[in-house]
Amino acid sequence: MAEGTLRVKGMSCQHCRMAVEKALKGLPGVTVATVDLAAGKAQVTYDPAKVTLEDMKKAVEEAGYEVDLE
Repeated sequence: MAEGTLRVKGMSCQHCRMAVEKALKGLPGVTVATVDLAAGKAQVTYDPAKVTLEDMKKAVEEAGYEVDLE
């Protein structure tokens, strides 16, 4: 398992936090996705054999948010 952080822009409420977590957790290989709304970051634990940070970035962007990989 690996861990990664995504900087998510455009979140303003708990609904936004839940939408980003749902987008990440819906990907195969993502086991944990925790979003810190105040910090604008998502911490993710994932299986790099099944999913990449780029896949996660794309999923969050498709949910309507901007993402920078750290």
